[in-house]
Amino acid sequence: MNWSVSLTQFQGYLQLEKSLSGHSVEAYLRDVRKLVQFLETTQQNIGPLEVQAPHLQAFLEWINTLGMTSHSQARTISGIRSFYKFLIMEDLLNADPTETIEGPKLQRKLPDVLSYDEIVSLFEAIDVSTPEGTRNKAMLETLYSSGLRVTELIELKISNLYEDLGFLRIAGKGNKERLVPIGRDALKYIRLYLDNVRNHLVIKKGQEDFVFLNRRGASLSRVMVFTIIKDLAAKVGLEKNISPHTFRHSFATHLIEGGADLRAVQEMLGHESITTTEIYTHLDRDYLKQIMQEFHPRS
Repeated sequence: MNWSVSLTQFQGYLQLEKSLSGHSVEAYLRDVRKLVQFLETTQQNIGPLEVQAPHLQAFLEWINTLGMTSHSQARTISGIRSFYKFLIMEDLLNADPTETIEGPKLQRKLPDVLSYDEIVSLFEAIDVSTPEGTRNKAMLETLYSSGLRVTELIELKISNLYEDLGFLRIAGKGNKERLVPIGRDALKYIRLYLDNVRNHLVIKKGQEDFVFLNRRGASLSRVMVFTIIKDLAAKVGLEKNISPHTFRHSFATHLIEGGADLRAVQEMLGHESITTTEIYTHLDRDYLKQIMQEFHPRS
């Protein structure tokens, strides 16, 4: 088996069986292609089934000399591991050459989080007298109320709004669906937007079910949501580097600070592993430490 055939099969597996997005599939393929590039550069004429641990170790040393960050290296190794797990699953290999390979040690970076007062100041700075402001208020209330990813926000559909129950049906990563609660304020601003702004748009064909639309009646882009948030932060003089994901981080942190169960937060965020959600307990510990320092007489 050559690299071209194995990569085509791997691509089919990622698309059909794993149901990954086009961006995710391309990222996995790009990781494996880096290995192919290394083998060609070092004139090692071997196929995917002939790669051994020493080849991979040399590859790691090579990407390190290229100046790749430790996070980029870890991402590449993860992609190559997935490729070889696929080959073993297909009974094309008996032993996994990536088993003994260790990637760079990563320090887990805690995400930026907004305080509740900072979130309120951002919301209050939105001019809801304009159509765009009404939409933006509904969007940001939804981001913070339900902890959505930006892609989940822009792909939110009217048919997945359960206003009477206070829930959203969300298609998350890998098309895995989950039900997420949404607060009354967020639902109120969504309804105001739907009734007073969206109803007056000329909606493009195929976009009829998307909740949030631009002024031309088409679904929003990720970049547009980022821009809206950056402009709002500048307007209120917020110096933190924030993005749509900051609202998701703040949602989870504020829940855990308030005593929410970690499993419940994991379910709402759509995390496959609770270890991903556990990063917010570290933020909670920082908060507790701050409280101790501020209010304990002997701190």
